[in-house]
Amino acid sequence: MSDTNEYYYKKNENYEIVGLCMEVHRILGLGLLEIVYKDALEIEFKNNNIPYEREKEYNVEYKGIILQHKFYADFVVYDDIILEVKSVKEISNDHLAQTLNYMKLADTPIGIIANFQNKSLVHKRLINT
Repeated sequence: MSDTNEYYYKKNENYEIVGLCMEVHRILGLGLLEIVYKDALEIEFKNNNIPYEREKEYNVEYKGIILQHKFYADFVVYDDIILEVKSVKEISNDHLAQTLNYMKLADTPIGIIANFQNKSLVHKRLINT
């Protein structure tokens, strides 16, 4: 698959993921804990036959040594899209940095932050170039 096709392929997957986040937000509304939105998203991924892993564990390596502490991506969807679920007033630079770090450590090209705490779903798509 060429780079152009890969871009559009991932873009379609992005729309699908964000669409399911919007569906969850439409039904549950705002004000719940992140874990509730994650549970609902897991149902949507299963019902739509979308491959995902929840709370996927990643090692962090430092100078050839695997560190004791690991990180856990909320979801890895389609094998290489990090989805971070938030329920906060607004997406901060810390959330962006966290997701970019997860993308780097997981070697994934795309990250999505979905924030369910507002009247409408707020989402950001990050691309690791």
